[in-house]
Amino acid sequence: MKTIKTYTISVLAAVTVASLFANGVTQSKSEDIAKKIPQETKEQYEKRMSWWINDRFGMFIHFGLYAAPARNEWMKNLEKLSNEEYEKYFANFNPDLFDAKEWARSAKKAGMKYCVLTSKHHEGFCLFDSKYTDYKITNTAFKRDLAKEFVDAFRAEGLKVGFYYSLIDWHHPDFTLDRLHPLWDKVKEEDFNKGRDMARYRKYMLNQVTELLTNYGKIDIVWFDFSYPGPDGKGRDDWDSAAIYSLAKKLQPHIIIDNRLDLNDVPGGTDFITPEQFNPSSWPKLNGKKYAWETCQTFSGSWGYHRDELNWKSTKQVIYSLVAAVSHGGNLIMNVGPTARGEFDYRAKRRLDDYAKWMHANSRSVYGCTEAPEKYERPEGTILTWNPKTKRLYIHLLYYPAGQLGIRFGKDIKYAQFLHDASEIKVALAGKEGAFCDKESGFDAHLFFPTVQPDQEVPVIECMMK
Repeated sequence: MKTIKTYTISVLAAVTVASLFANGVTQSKSEDIAKKIPQETKEQYEKRMSWWINDRFGMFIHFGLYAAPARNEWMKNLEKLSNEEYEKYFANFNPDLFDAKEWARSAKKAGMKYCVLTSKHHEGFCLFDSKYTDYKITNTAFKRDLAKEFVDAFRAEGLKVGFYYSLIDWHHPDFTLDRLHPLWDKVKEEDFNKGRDMARYRKYMLNQVTELLTNYGKIDIVWFDFSYPGPDGKGRDDWDSAAIYSLAKKLQPHIIIDNRLDLNDVPGGTDFITPEQFNPSSWPKLNGKKYAWETCQTFSGSWGYHRDELNWKSTKQVIYSLVAAVSHGGNLIMNVGPTARGEFDYRAKRRLDDYAKWMHANSRSVYGCTEAPEKYERPEGTILTWNPKTKRLYIHLLYYPAGQLGIRFGKDIKYAQFLHDASEIKVALAGKEGAFCDKESGFDAHLFFPTVQPDQEVPVIECMMK
């Protein structure tokens, strides 16, 4: 047992730890790192990011051995298990009902435009046929390269594809002990680290990133997760983040890379920032400027399959997560954790079906949309999105109004309609019959609604603006 401070972690704490790299705690100086990574102009960056910013909505898939114990993807850490104790999950892993085409169809039907798969999570198990480890899916009873089938199926549906790759590896023989390791408070650091070499582990990561970005064709996104610099942690020098980032851009110059390599303060060191499990109340900033961002969230509390979890979000909550992200210029990547047999959990299927129904009728308020201009003040109980190309404003009704809704931009509306069926919504300007707009209210118009709410969990009003 250690005599220094012991660290513990929960699912919520994991989110907190994941954000530590954004607080300015760094190792090597940013100006030295910047010399090692490729740079581009603002115009080149915007062109490369344009599809991702337009599409707005993606699917995360967290899948690995942790689906077998079915009690959270961090369970090896939470239960402080050794490699030997965790081995039974590898020995018995066989997702025999896995169907990549069904996964892809579900994502596309839900309105998702891209998908990121965990090629390797913190447990170290690989879903791809890496020649640098035996700890991979082709050495299980499943025998097949799941990552290849994933890429082929999602591409066939016209979806963009990405890989998540964990910087952390609790299985690798060269990964040294740190505060997030499952055995942190069970072993002596000097004994555990004897013979381990992070330089060899860094080479292992570079080799595997090369495989992922060479053997599977065009990869649109890569998620590296995650840095936790500071006492008993690991940051960009431990990973050699500059080398990883540069390699990814060299192999696939078009690729989009997240911000968890601990390079946020380095010019060109990240393509987007990643608030986790929450919707920011305003457009997030990086180094004082609004920046491309994506919130990563789950249908429930866990990323991996959790059989007994009860805190599943409602239909309205998951729709809110999407439109709230777009309303502040961001993306949503919503996670699914397949069962150990390789299928999406029935509860996840229900929420994907909810997305499918809502996006079928309302996707115009998501794709190509962003934060509304400040002059369009958000009515109470609504979320606004804006399409700058079509000049259409979308009012998402989180609570259905009792008859009418007061607005402060009525004079700018040429025509309004429900988006789901294109039926007219009457706009009554101040002073016109039926519109109660006094000076105290500040409203210049009211929108009039039918008494009965349409069969839409979150109805949307599409306003054609002058």
